[in-house]
Formats: sequence, C-alpha cells, structure tokens
Amino acid sequence: MIQSNSVSQSRTQAQVNAFVLNVFHWMTIGLAITGLVAWTVAGSETLLQIIFGNRMVFFGLIIAELGFVFYLSARIGKLSAGAATSLFLLYAALNGATLASVFLMYTRASIVSTFFICAATFGACSVYGMITKRDLTSMGSFMFMGLIGIIIASLVNLFLRSSAMEMIITYVGLIVFIGLTAYDTQKIKHMALTQPADLDGGTIRKGAIMGALALYLDFINMFLILLRILGDRE
Repeated sequence: MIQSNSVSQSRTQAQVNAFVLNVFHWMTIGLAITGLVAWTVAGSETLLQIIFGNRMVFFGLIIAELGFVFYLSARIGKLSAGAATSLFLLYAALNGATLASVFLMYTRASIVSTFFICAATFGACSVYGMITKRDLTSMGSFMFMGLIGIIIASLVNLFLRSSAMEMIITYVGLIVFIGLTAYDTQKIKHMALTQPADLDGGTIRKGAIMGALALYLDFINMFLILLRILGDRE
C-alpha cells in the first residue's frame, strides 16, 4: 500500500514537472521571438518609419495584439493545438514590433541589466508560487483588481500628465505583477495536478500555451515597469 502511494505521488510530481516545464518552454520561446523582432525592428530605419511613423499602423498593431489575447483566451477550447500555438507566437512577434521603441528610449546596457533583474525577480516569484502551501486565489483576485485600477489610472493620467501619479502607478504596477506571477504559477501547478491521466496531447499543449501566455504577459509587464524605474534614457 505504501509502495502504491509512493508510485502515485511520483507520477503526480512527474506530471506536474512535465507540464510546468512545457509552459516555461513556450513562454521562453515567446520572449525570444519578442526580443528578436524588437531588435530587428529597432535596427531598421524602414521598419521604424512604417511602425512608428504612422499612428494608424502603430495603433493597429496594438489593437491586433489585444485581439489576439482576447481571441486566444475566449476560443482556446475550440482551437486546435497548432492554431493556438501559432496565435501565441504571432502575438509575441507583434508585441516585439511595438516594443522596438524600448531600444530607442533606453541604453542597451540598462536594458540588459534590467532584463536580468526582471528574470531573477520573476524566477523568485515563480518558485514561491510553486512551493508555497498558501492558497493564492484571494491574492490573485486582489491583484487583478489592482491591475484594473492601474489601467484606469493610466488612462486618466494621459490627460492629467502628473509625474507623481505616474510614479505611484509604476510602483503599484510592480507589486501587482509580482503578485500575479506567483498566483499564475500556482494556478499552472494546480492545472497540472487536476489534469486527467488520459488527457490527449493536443489539449495538454493548449493548456501549456494558455499558461505560457499568462506568464509571458507577467514577465513583459514586469520588465517594462522595472525599465521605467531602473533604465537609463538615451
């Protein structure tokens, strides 16, 4: 009986580890595509002119990015694994195109140093989300409400242009995405634990893509906030 329980536990842990690694695998690919596209666009005067020289193109890309996120989240159950993966990678590429402005606004050295600081912070939050016994659901809900508040405050500050409010939004935003990273990681762990043993590979892939999208968004937003705090302007 003890041996049977031990085998069951080892299988469960192996299932969790495999799923979580798959999530981080796709998140890393998404980040790599974003970084490569951003670097490519930043180094091309033609692409910079096309994207940032025309407001319709720039805002069209932003709207397309939002559309991909909402569509992928709403239709994941009806999409094939290949379609879900393609949409995620295309979103990462579009995001890279609009984030090329980062290379124009900040020094290369500060971008690199901030990236490593962000990676370390993100990693620590993810480890906490994986190992903590505390249920982070209530914290996740609170952080999501904080995110809504940040979006509203940011829109208001477009008109007020208050530096004090911008500073508050920045630091509160950092706290929010630190909390969301831990919460999303724990949610991914619970997703792995509750997966049926006979779940097909396509469904598992789609779950991994959704988990990767959540962590990708947490990482990108945390990086941009840290860059506002730590980055040196060109």
